[in-house]
Amino acid sequence: MSEVLVLAHEDVKRLLPMDECIELMAEALGDLARGRSWQPLRFVVRPPEEQSLMGLMPAHRSSPEPAYGLKTVCIFPGNPARGLDAHQGGVMLFDGETGELRALIDASAVTSIRTAGVSAVATRALARPDSKVLAILGSGVQARAHLEAMARVLSFDQARVWSRTSEHAQAFAAEAEASFPVEAVDSAEAAVREADVVVTVTSAREPIVDRGWLAPGTHVNAVGSSIPTARELDSATIAAAALFVDRRESTVNESGEYLRAVEEEGIGPDHIRAELGEVLVGSAAGRDSDEELTVFVSLGLAVEDLAAAEYLYRRARSEGVGAVVPF
Repeated sequence: MSEVLVLAHEDVKRLLPMDECIELMAEALGDLARGRSWQPLRFVVRPPEEQSLMGLMPAHRSSPEPAYGLKTVCIFPGNPARGLDAHQGGVMLFDGETGELRALIDASAVTSIRTAGVSAVATRALARPDSKVLAILGSGVQARAHLEAMARVLSFDQARVWSRTSEHAQAFAAEAEASFPVEAVDSAEAAVREADVVVTVTSAREPIVDRGWLAPGTHVNAVGSSIPTARELDSATIAAAALFVDRRESTVNESGEYLRAVEEEGIGPDHIRAELGEVLVGSAAGRDSDEELTVFVSLGLAVEDLAAAEYLYRRARSEGVGAVVPF
């Protein structure tokens, strides 16, 4: 009889600190670029007339030890009003030699930490090193994780946060744990203008960032949209930017930012300069100059969840954390 390790939300938060997650995500994206891991496009279940959806995200990693992973995540846009993360589900880790289920891990915690960790990797690789002003659009779970992650890779002097609900932005700023001031502002434009790094982590369906607001040399992490029918950046921004993505295949099939810019600005796949992993391993160039506008479109990858699950499994077993149940 085999055993399955179950890790709850608080277990994941304790075992996957942001500093370590950033390096873990850099390694996972580098392995994807080197062909050491593989994933198909995610499969999305959208019932008619439902606002919610379910995504299935499988991946395989070949080295140093083989493993399979599958994240099943439900996205419920109304959850934040209930005090819940919009992302709910589990990440399953399978033995790569036998196929036995090894772990079931809370997907909400994994998603929030690894997504912010990937944005930190992109910011470290693509933003100007002298960046001082951070703008965050959104005030939920991902906004909090991104504030922590951004501070790990650059020395900001200040951050500005905006939310469609001003009370949420004000609460975010008041509760923020950062070594620099965090100010709530009244508009997305006020947050973005003269910012060096912009993070968008909202549930917006239509653009909340206008090209005219972005100063030369800005780096943007577009994180909130992961489906073809939603976007946070206008098409002019995508067309004007050096565009970096987590994965080309995912972008041209799933990214609302990219697909709408194809329709409205006439860009094509050759507009994508590189996958982030290619920049990390040195097979593609990153930022060209201090004046260049760079955009990283983050859709979220199953290989990131698999890397996090492998790490959490090893650490939890070594430290005796989590519930182990016969299976």
